[in-house]
Amino acid sequence: MDNRIQETLKGQMQAIRHSSGLMLLLYPMKGFSTVYATFTTDLGSVDTGFKTQYDDDMVDVPEGVAHFLEHKMFENEDGDAFEKYAKTGASANAFTSFDKTSYLFSCTDRFEESLAILLDFVRRPYFTKESVQKEQGIIGQEIRMYDDSGDWRVMFNLLEAMYQVHPVRIDIAGTVESIAEIDADLLYRCHRTFYNLANMVLCVAGNFEPEQVLRVADRVLKPDEKPIEITRKAWEEPREVGKQLVEQKLPVAAPLFEFGFKGVSGSRKENLKNQVLDEILADIICGESSPLYRRLYDEGIINSTFDSEVMSGRGYHCILFSGESRKPKEAAKEIAKEVERIRREGIDPELFELCRRAAFGRYIGLYGRPESVAGIMGAIYFSGEDDICMPLETVFSATMGQMEERLEQAMNPEYSALSIIWPVEE
Repeated sequence: MDNRIQETLKGQMQAIRHSSGLMLLLYPMKGFSTVYATFTTDLGSVDTGFKTQYDDDMVDVPEGVAHFLEHKMFENEDGDAFEKYAKTGASANAFTSFDKTSYLFSCTDRFEESLAILLDFVRRPYFTKESVQKEQGIIGQEIRMYDDSGDWRVMFNLLEAMYQVHPVRIDIAGTVESIAEIDADLLYRCHRTFYNLANMVLCVAGNFEPEQVLRVADRVLKPDEKPIEITRKAWEEPREVGKQLVEQKLPVAAPLFEFGFKGVSGSRKENLKNQVLDEILADIICGESSPLYRRLYDEGIINSTFDSEVMSGRGYHCILFSGESRKPKEAAKEIAKEVERIRREGIDPELFELCRRAAFGRYIGLYGRPESVAGIMGAIYFSGEDDICMPLETVFSATMGQMEERLEQAMNPEYSALSIIWPVEE
């Protein structure tokens, strides 16, 4: 990789451990008009059990707790956080994924005021019996709504088919039954454990000065009284998939499919690197530049909705291909056949280099967007990596040997599954 690119990227990021215990990852970007900030805790939907140094036994929690907490954190005794953001002009949001919960905002001015709101409301929980019951009804409606979404169900039906034990197979919001078990005491306990500043990271990228962040952090953040050491529940996930085919009918315009390969999960640092490599691998198998993609597209088996994704986190790693198809079983069969062919005959060197260069270009583009930079910094931090250039360096130095090794570990058709959503018949 060009040393100038490497030096520029590494030189821009500042990692500062604040006196409160919070890690600050700061990436000023000259010439931009916006600033993007994320305040993220290492808590996701797969965290269904934990113990701290103060607990004798593992604490089991209902599925959906992380998402429930995210919903409730915007409400405080002194008002709603969104109302406060409306006064500063910032655009705010939050999301829960399988392994993290992130609160974020973007703005063009009044950055310090918006940052103070973020650091304050996420650290100041307020739950009552009545507000929890109200939220159970709201999230219950959300779960039912997603149960009728073809795009959502085709993915989670696949994860349920591939994973037999690991909670990645469960909807991030949980189930109507599981969230009914959540109460205010449990939410406070989870907040004390996972929203400890040592378990969080603040990532800021865009038009700001590091001194602004330090000034707000000094004013708003106070050290946690007790450092929390978290031991998370582990799962003994079998190598084999639970089912190879799952089908459902929903009111969709055209059949939807998702075909996935269940890979081998390693450490979080290994998973992050392998995720980058497997994105190249997925393009080699059936990316827009691959012979298979062109053939399936020309034959009408796939269309412009076809895409691939690599999902990776604590205890799971998989490569997914999805889209609309009038012949979803044939699409999955052809992808599996192409994987077997490449395993026998090897990867085309020209196609590998084409896909590697395309991936490098995509990542270079990500480092030019504040929201993407903040996301990269958070992912790298929680993986245990400390080099912001790691994704770029991984793509730049990728070899044919690595691709063939990843093909064996991540794309064995023996450990694959297919999910199909068929239209409801008239």
